[in-house]
Amino acid sequence: MRERKGSPESAQTLERGLRLLRLLADGHRGRTPTELAQELGLSRPIVYRLLTTLQNEGFARRDAEGRAHLGFGVLALAQAVQPLLRAAALPALRRLAEETGATAHLTAAEGDDGLAVAVVEPTWTDLHLAYREGSRHPLTRGAAGLAILALREGRSGYLVSEGQLQEGARGVAAPVPGLPWLEASVGIVTFGAVDTAAAGPRVVAAAAELGRALS
Repeated sequence: MRERKGSPESAQTLERGLRLLRLLADGHRGRTPTELAQELGLSRPIVYRLLTTLQNEGFARRDAEGRAHLGFGVLALAQAVQPLLRAAALPALRRLAEETGATAHLTAAEGDDGLAVAVVEPTWTDLHLAYREGSRHPLTRGAAGLAILALREGRSGYLVSEGQLQEGARGVAAPVPGLPWLEASVGIVTFGAVDTAAAGPRVVAAAAELGRALS
């Protein structure tokens, strides 16, 4: 029987499709339809139908081994969300930059890379590090990426790095908590010395503030 628009069946199908997308986004590894069915508690035919719909819309793809992954259609959605993230992050980043005298930034994960979504420089320092919005770097290098990896492992607190992305640059970053749909970190970066005992808690507080604003 054809599902009617707005019917309980349609709402259930949408909910299942969203759960499937979240599962594909979690863990950054492909899953077989059987694995998806087991993790979602659904039958394989239902999972196949959901995957086919998502593939047709570009939100899922299958590799040569038949494992399902997020499709590149989600990138268009992510690009549309970035201005909203930037606007939400600016108040917390401005306070963090002024408090620490360092360049503050919001970095979001895109696969194995970190993307600088928003950057704010302090207004009162004679010298500070310029950090371009849209910059990318591997998550395995720099405090911002390491904080995102810590988030994936369920760890909290702040991470510190020195010279991993640029010689002489020091960074402090903390994961943005409480947002299942976003892997991101808030951090500062500077060429000067950093009192991590003072700056670390400020970075953690700014990340928590942003998490609350976006929840």
